[in-house]
Amino acid sequence: MALVKYNNNSISSVTALGSLPAGGLNLITTNTITSGVSSSSFTSNIDSTYDTYLFKFINIHGATDGSEFTVNFRDGSSAFDATKTTTAVYYYHSENDSEAGGSYKTDGDLAQGTGYQRLMDGSTSGADNDQSLCGDLFLFSPSSDTFVKHFIAKTNSAMSWDATGNYFVAGYCNVTAAIDGVDFKFTSGDIESGVIKMYGLSKS
Repeated sequence: MALVKYNNNSISSVTALGSLPAGGLNLITTNTITSGVSSSSFTSNIDSTYDTYLFKFINIHGATDGSEFTVNFRDGSSAFDATKTTTAVYYYHSENDSEAGGSYKTDGDLAQGTGYQRLMDGSTSGADNDQSLCGDLFLFSPSSDTFVKHFIAKTNSAMSWDATGNYFVAGYCNVTAAIDGVDFKFTSGDIESGVIKMYGLSKS
């Protein structure tokens, strides 16, 4: 049986792509931080346009060793204080291979709390020049006036004690009002640099 060989000249040109399919990412807003800020907020374009929003954290560098990167949500008022119930799990491994493990974080979850939700294990984020945090957070159906507003986040951090830390958080805003704002900050000190991008996932 003869083999058929194709080259670039025997394959027709690919036509331009049409509109993004369901689940396609649409960049809405980019917050680029080049000098110290106390927080990074998204207070517009979170509405019924999309059922799912994605926030990506890229090389978030804090000013203070051991500070915690956190998130909170706004539900129609001017404050980021939506009531939340969450669960959290944490895994780690040190550079010198002396420490490794993981556990459920009873001190990292909330039970109908209004405070900021931790996105990395407490007292671990590194402020050395080469240390940063990356990750993402999904927010589902923020404009629903029927259901709770679910969110799922995962981050990885170069930690203050020279280790990698992987943190998983999931939960929901237990409110019927729409979520119309999201705020990120450290518990102590500024966000010195980094990029946070907000995307909407196409419905169709």
